[in-house]
Amino acid sequence: MHPECLECGLKYEREPGYFLGSIYVNYGLTALLVTILYFTLFFTGWVEPQTALWLVAGFAAVFPVWFFRYARSIWLGFDHYWDPLPVESRGDVKEPYPR
Repeated sequence: MHPECLECGLKYEREPGYFLGSIYVNYGLTALLVTILYFTLFFTGWVEPQTALWLVAGFAAVFPVWFFRYARSIWLGFDHYWDPLPVESRGDVKEPYPR
């Protein structure tokens, strides 16, 4: 991941451990999807319960690895929306749109 935006120069990581919150985004979405998928497979009877368990276990192992970068992006957007950097501390960062 680039340390800053190539377009405007905004530094992504404000402090060490900044992206720790993205783990919660990734875990939360994975848990939600696994729960929905398992109950859907279980109650519709499309597969046996043991097969449904193996399918969602495989999904739970692969999905977070694939979703990792997207979870970081969601966390970054969430943080910059709710806690934007003050204008003085941005340096030469251009404002993307007037507020």
